Amino acid sequence: MKIRIAGIVEESIVDGDGLRLSIFTQGCPHHCPGCHNPGTHPATGGRDADTDEILALVDANPLLDGITFSGGEPFLQPSPLTKLAREAHARGLDVWSYTGYTLEQLVAKKNPAIDALLKELDVLVDGRYEERLRDLTLNFRGSSNQRVIDMNAYRKTGKIKTLY
Repeated sequence: MKIRIAGIVEESIVDGDGLRLSIFTQGCPHHCPGCHNPGTHPATGGRDADTDEILALVDANPLLDGITFSGGEPFLQPSPLTKLAREAHARGLDVWSYTGYTLEQLVAKKNPAIDALLKELDVLVDGRYEERLRDLTLNFRGSSNQRVIDMNAYRKTGKIKTLY
């Protein structure tokens, strides 16, 4: 399955707990002022990759704790990311995703492909980056309005439980 990406970081310790393979998707409608990945905004940038190519990188590193979807905006390409998330879980890895949308906005879309991706996530870091709320002391997020959501707890209770 094809996915449009800006790039991949094969070993990241800043995009979630543990050692992670981070996939930066291409295309973002948010255009947050101060974004640290403005090159990911145009949908026509980056390159096409195959999910099997990405899984080969996962399989080549037995030290990984998980994979992370970042961007750009991952929820513009939910189907290939859902495939990657399922394959990561089958390998015993956890899955994080960043998004400029809030969880509530994603759920309100009532989009089956988005819902399928949400069901596969262990952690969702949601909300637009707000430059005026930038805080370098926060774990795994850039501004204080963003939430690090335990998606497993959310699915069990229907209530948002934040981490960190």
